[in-house]
Amino acid sequence: MHNWSFIRLFRLAMAIFLVFNAYETRQWWFALFGLFFLVQAIFNLGCGQNGCNIDYDKNK
Repeated sequence: MHNWSFIRLFRLAMAIFLVFNAYETRQWWFALFGLFFLVQAIFNLGCGQNGCNIDYDKNK
């Protein structure tokens, strides 16, 4: 449980909420979003620090 930041815990909470909501309302497409957030939280995927920015210097 090292390197768990706020955003990673937030993704885990969103995953649990969405999967629970999918079960309660029987709208299973919520579970897909929940699984997406769960994978991001477990494997720490997503845009990191300036990870999704375009490097404009290389494009010149």
